[in-house]
Amino acid sequence: MSTPRAALIADTAIALIAERGLRGLTHRAVDEAAGLPAGSTSNHARTRAALLALALTRIADLEAAGYGSATADPRRPPRELLLDGVALGVHAALTVGLPLTLARLELALEATRRPELRAVYDRLGAGFAETAAAVLAAAGSRDPAGDARRLVRWCEGVVFHTAAGAGRALGVPGPQELRAEAARYLDALLAS
Repeated sequence: MSTPRAALIADTAIALIAERGLRGLTHRAVDEAAGLPAGSTSNHARTRAALLALALTRIADLEAAGYGSATADPRRPPRELLLDGVALGVHAALTVGLPLTLARLELALEATRRPELRAVYDRLGAGFAETAAAVLAAAGSRDPAGDARRLVRWCEGVVFHTAAGAGRALGVPGPQELRAEAARYLDALLAS
């Protein structure tokens, strides 16, 4: 974020979206929840579309930092880094990062109706796919871009299923379970 105030506004917007859904997100609600003077949010994000884009960009920044820390050790084999990144990242998205996840899911649905938000969502999502493709290439993938799309789809499916779908009642799989599932999936990707 460009300034601490912009980060505060984005973080507050994310919290409101996670708690209340998009209907509960207004400029005034962000000002009040953040303890900012009236009009502060409007000064940073003049329109609702700008506020949504600000929140989505912040979510991507925070999630990328979480995934990046798990895949940053050049001394470890790329496959192991990828498995750790997937398992720890997905687990974090379903536990400590659940508010980010819920807000991102709300914004994903909204992006189906708002082309300007769709463009932001797709651009930010492409960054995750590019990172996955680079690690998959280092791990021996013959189709890194295609395998990255497939791996991202798997991760998104697990996250949706557990955070908001039919799997919510089953609880959150642990990091070891996620790592084992990701290993089976990665074996299938790299063998094809």
